[in-house]
Amino acid sequence: MKKKKKNIHFLLNYDFEYYNNNNNIPLIKINKKKIKKNKNINIPNIIKIFLIKDIILFPNTIIPILIKNVNYINYINKLFLKKKYLGIITRKNKIKVYDIGNICLILKIFKINNKNFIILLKTIKIFKIKKLINNKNKILKSKIIILKNIKCKNKNKEKIFLNIIKELSIKIIKNNLSITNELILLINNIYDLSLLINFITINYNINFKKKQKILRENNIKKKSIILIKYLNYEYNNIKLKKNIQKKVINDINKQQKEYYLNQQLKFIQKKLGYFILDKELKKLKNKSKKKNWSNKVNKHFNNEFNKLKTINNQMPEYNMLKSYLEFMINLPWNKYSKDNFNLKKAILILNKNHYGLENIKNRILEYLSLLKLKGNMKAPILCFFGPPGVGKTSLGKSISEVLHRKYVRMSLGGIHDESVIRGHRKTYVGAMPGRILQLIKKIGTSNPVFVLDEIDKISLGGYNGDPSAAMLEVLDPEQNNNFYDNYLEVGYDLSKVLFIATANSLNNINKALLDRMEIINISGYNIEEKINIAKKFLLPKKIKENGFKSNFLNITNKKFKIIIENYTYESGIRNLERCINRIISYTAKNIVMKKRYKKNINFKYIQKVLGYSNNIKKYKKNNDFGISIGLAWTNLGGDIIYIESCLLKGKGEITITGNIGKIMKESIIIAIKYIKSNYKILNINYKLFINYSVHLHIPEGSIPKDGPSAGITILIALISLYTKKKIKSYLAMTGEITLKGKILEVGGIKEKILAAKRAYINNIILPNDNKKDILNINKKYLLDLKFYYVKNVKDVIKLSFNNEK
Repeated sequence: MKKKKKNIHFLLNYDFEYYNNNNNIPLIKINKKKIKKNKNINIPNIIKIFLIKDIILFPNTIIPILIKNVNYINYINKLFLKKKYLGIITRKNKIKVYDIGNICLILKIFKINNKNFIILLKTIKIFKIKKLINNKNKILKSKIIILKNIKCKNKNKEKIFLNIIKELSIKIIKNNLSITNELILLINNIYDLSLLINFITINYNINFKKKQKILRENNIKKKSIILIKYLNYEYNNIKLKKNIQKKVINDINKQQKEYYLNQQLKFIQKKLGYFILDKELKKLKNKSKKKNWSNKVNKHFNNEFNKLKTINNQMPEYNMLKSYLEFMINLPWNKYSKDNFNLKKAILILNKNHYGLENIKNRILEYLSLLKLKGNMKAPILCFFGPPGVGKTSLGKSISEVLHRKYVRMSLGGIHDESVIRGHRKTYVGAMPGRILQLIKKIGTSNPVFVLDEIDKISLGGYNGDPSAAMLEVLDPEQNNNFYDNYLEVGYDLSKVLFIATANSLNNINKALLDRMEIINISGYNIEEKINIAKKFLLPKKIKENGFKSNFLNITNKKFKIIIENYTYESGIRNLERCINRIISYTAKNIVMKKRYKKNINFKYIQKVLGYSNNIKKYKKNNDFGISIGLAWTNLGGDIIYIESCLLKGKGEITITGNIGKIMKESIIIAIKYIKSNYKILNINYKLFINYSVHLHIPEGSIPKDGPSAGITILIALISLYTKKKIKSYLAMTGEITLKGKILEVGGIKEKILAAKRAYINNIILPNDNKKDILNINKKYLLDLKFYYVKNVKDVIKLSFNNEK
């Protein structure tokens, strides 16, 4: 290998350097005749010692040394004239020296100028220091022992070693372009093993410590083995390097060549001082320094940024990676808005924006209180569950106003792809982050009030993954502090985000997801609540939106009640809002057309604007048997259902119509089996079961119906049918039955009660276990209602029938 320049200095005030004439000619070898003469030379036991740095000399070589110190040239000249020997040993460090060196003879002294001289040294023998001696001239002396080479006893072995070393050396030269081929000729002309070892060790780039090891070893056989090991290692490295280079060259395509040339150009520009980093990249780097992110995220950003610098800006990967880094920087890492802990002000805001909803308001105040006391806590995951139009989404906005946090809403309805939540991997063309992080970036803080609207409408799985399963990590307080988006590739802390989910039904929500949320039921509004909401919120809001003065229209409570009872049939207030908007729009038209309009709205005006009353479900007194009224819960709130039954001649068949589900069919079977098993107690003729068939119908066949809560309603209708007893008027019921006649608890009680009130039914039969639900409802909304709590079928029968037949 090509020999590197080395600056070698004498110690002890002698400023010596190795002189390199910049030629690739190897060090001069001594011929055999001169070697024989050297053997007869008498070398004294004590010689002058000179220290040299960063080079190891070997016997039978000639080497030039540069002397820069003029003060000591006279001393060197005396040694030269007297043909005295000197010892050269290599320094380990500033304090220590190696104990093995070379005895040298000064062949010539050349004067370069008045300050610099070159001496030509000839190395003779290897010696070992016995004892160092300082003299008055500060020149080191030492007692020495001459080391003699121990030759191989078997000459054939020596020849084998010689040939192996020659063969390996020539292979290395041929495969290494940095070594001149002239060395091959010189190596082929060396027939002495010791001389060959010295020649190879000097001219090849062998490790400094290994050179010293070879010099120290006086056994020719061991010396050869050390050198052969190194040459084998070096040759294998060269071969491996060559193979890698071949593979790389074969794999390079046009773009890679362009990239390589661009990199070379950048390097040249940098060396010349013309290299300027792109302004956009500089901006990115400066922005990243201002980000308050963790060391892990910072390391990841720097790695990606370094990749960006190496990519040609004409390649598509450049813009893809640049967009990724810009998204990373624009995320609000550890940026939080300050929360408001003024509970009195919070109560005022909530009462101003929402009527009723005391449970939700109290829950928000509880959260604020805990946050104020602790200072830092994980945000709860709330789920507002209830029918449409009751203010679930708008409540999220009010919470953000109370907390002084930013508000963001994401509609989950119809999402069927997991990547909408988690994002795509950035390696794909057109890859994007998930909508969670997109909205966090847009809003600019890491602790907004985040409304996940219609979480029950999200898809439960498909060929694009399961988005509801992806939401598990988002809504888990134990996991969302390190939320992993496929596009971002590093964790992002969502634990400070106040997630509020909204749903119309809990049946369609993933059970694991449901378990992670705190369910808060927002029931529908009764007539009194709707009147208050319409008067205090809806009417002023619509007047303001349409640009009129506050006294533009006057609608009394009675008129509001007419509108609610005759033109709306819902748990929420959306239809009521539409009705008010139509009245204002109609009035605005009259103003524009310069027609008279009434400021105080009456029934005729309402009828003129809204038309005749809709077919609202109101209880109609019925004198027939086999018909009962049940209370049902739907996604739109509460409702009343009629169960109709009739007997006809047949063989005991049961016909069911009315678009009912599997669970409701099971309730019908249970009711019939209970009646058959207790026909004596119920005073029913058993022949009716054999000679007659039953047809059971639930009206409004276009609407699907299901659930177990119609169990007692079906049972009472069938008992009335078989016994021909009339059911009491203005009576509705709900409850699940068992084969043994027990009545089980059901849900949606508040919605069912509201449905009964809307239909002017004031007597309600409920399971005994639902008594607690009635106690949680404000008493002022239960006026004129009577509740009967039952434990078994016997209690229901006592309450349901009168003595009429």
